[in-house]
Amino acid sequence: MAEIIRMPKMSDTMEEGVIAAWLKKVGDSVKPGDILAEVETDKATMELESYDEGVLLYIGVKEKDAVPVNGVIAVIGEEGEDYQHLLDGGDAPAEKKTEEAPKAEEKKGEEKKAEPAKSEAPAEKIDVSNINATVITMPKMSDTMQEGTIASWLKKVGDDVKSGEIIAEVETDKATMELESYDDGTLLYIGVEAGDSVAVDGVIAVIGEKGADFETLLKAQKSESSEAPEEAKAEPAAEPKKEDAPKASAAPAASSAPSTTADGDRLKASPLAKKMAEDKGIDIRTVSGSGEGGRVIKRDVENFVPAAAPQGGEAVGTAAPGLGVESFKEEKVSQMRKVIAKRLAESKFGAPHFYVTMEINMDKAIEARKSMNEIAPVKISFNDMVIKATAAALRQHPKVNSSWLGDKIRYNDHIHIGMAVAVEEGLLVPVIRFADSLSLSQISTQAKSLGGKAKNKELQPKDWEGNTFTISNLGMFGVDEFTAIINPPDACILAVGGIKETVVVKDGQMQVGNVMKVTLSCDHRVVDGSVGAAFLITLKSLLEDPVRILV
Repeated sequence: MAEIIRMPKMSDTMEEGVIAAWLKKVGDSVKPGDILAEVETDKATMELESYDEGVLLYIGVKEKDAVPVNGVIAVIGEEGEDYQHLLDGGDAPAEKKTEEAPKAEEKKGEEKKAEPAKSEAPAEKIDVSNINATVITMPKMSDTMQEGTIASWLKKVGDDVKSGEIIAEVETDKATMELESYDDGTLLYIGVEAGDSVAVDGVIAVIGEKGADFETLLKAQKSESSEAPEEAKAEPAAEPKKEDAPKASAAPAASSAPSTTADGDRLKASPLAKKMAEDKGIDIRTVSGSGEGGRVIKRDVENFVPAAAPQGGEAVGTAAPGLGVESFKEEKVSQMRKVIAKRLAESKFGAPHFYVTMEINMDKAIEARKSMNEIAPVKISFNDMVIKATAAALRQHPKVNSSWLGDKIRYNDHIHIGMAVAVEEGLLVPVIRFADSLSLSQISTQAKSLGGKAKNKELQPKDWEGNTFTISNLGMFGVDEFTAIINPPDACILAVGGIKETVVVKDGQMQVGNVMKVTLSCDHRVVDGSVGAAFLITLKSLLEDPVRILV
């Protein structure tokens, strides 16, 4: 009985998926659990698993092409089986064809459409009341989390587990966090291998009493998760297969690096290792794995030394463009880059930005910092002073410490300052909470700690959530001045340039001074020009006379 395979919704924001690679071809036999293809979503490249047994009869999407969620991508059935009626809009398998009139054939199709509906309707709920076990699913560890990677299992199947014990470490997009058990019992089942990923609410383990029938429990979990999306659909014809929901929640993630070896075998590599190899321009197939079963892990990519290129010429497989020859290379935009572009565009063009730039004389700030660092328990940076001065200025100008919520504006009484930190994968914004009530030494300590956590991907959800204002400082990169895109839900972001020694006029006399330029990007729906200017005037006065920060 042929079955249509549709593009599953693998994340909350996913609208379409790109077939990164087909691991099966038409005519190949397929078993439940086999990986059919790798699908590139907006967050990662995930494996599309088959839940049917049969032969791959049809492939409807070529590699590197995109298809919307619920779009037809393949058909699996018996060898030689006719599946064309499914692609034409039917949703039931065809009987052996006889030479009948087209009208009779249509009636037959209609009857068959009704039959599965009748057979599916009376499906009974699996009784699991007598099974003393609990399914452990991937928790949503932050507002933005859509999937997690099992960094390592701290327990193995058969181990006793107590409530409060850590059973695994889960790597999110920003941090590695501990997964705690809330049940006592035995670890009966592990559904996700270390290094693989699973969507939020996907099954990762089962804990219960020894000998409990966890397989029935998993079937019930799968049945419940597949019924929910079906009930939400209004038109049966557009209804996705029941297997689509678990397919999306249980698919392990990988990066878009090559997933097969030269011999056609499956490549064993963790998602993080694949991502690192891609970023570094390393062919993951050339890296030797030191993990379990030869799996390539993060350490292998970090320690990888490319083989020397053949002497007497260019490396094999490369060719420099000839003199005077125009040349270029095009690459399809990844799903992740698409989402980044979409969100930046929403912020940039959805929120009407305006910019206010001001020069600040940092002579007294330089002297004050030098004096403070003579007695401070930690070294205070200019960035710490900007954070403290910004927090103090926000206290005086609460309209800047606000958010646009569509039908209302939220004015925050608390001051949580997001601090943009550049990391290898992009940009993270850890948050210094209640910054106005912290001393410079406390701000310095938190800034250093959060910056280190960001670079090591050790941030916890509380470390990156709740910002009410953001500061982006590129002064340490030699940037004099720039504008920044507002970081939602904030109404403003402050772009800080470097301190530059230049000629300034004071009391009608020219002299050498140290000037720093700052630019405030404002959401004009919330903050007016006069409000933004007044905020910068206050910030300028605080930094030009740092004693005021301490009052």
